[in-house]
Amino acid sequence: KFSGFTQKLAGAWASEAYSPQGLKPVVSTEAPPIIFATPTKLTSDSTVYDYAGKNRVPELQKFFQKADGVPIYLKRGLPDQMLYRTTMALTLGGTIYCLIALYMASQPKNK
Repeated sequence: KFSGFTQKLAGAWASEAYSPQGLKPVVSTEAPPIIFATPTKLTSDSTVYDYAGKNRVPELQKFFQKADGVPIYLKRGLPDQMLYRTTMALTLGGTIYCLIALYMASQPKNK
């Protein structure tokens, strides 16, 4: 508890510590107002979920877990191969660029 007289922190009872000065408990006694005039669907009425389409997770799991010796990041064929090779080329090029930049920075300048 902050004392306005001494401008320091002072001891407080446990009940005061749980609701500090200037703050009131968030407990509301009345229900919040309904935004729309009539609710269209109550959440407790139905547990069925509406999806935009078919659940494809089981078939994708079977596809990606198939033991065919191909790494997971190359399972989808040509698009994955192109992405992988582009990433590896950029990584190799960046590494070479960094090594060249370090070499040039380590050489003394000629006057």
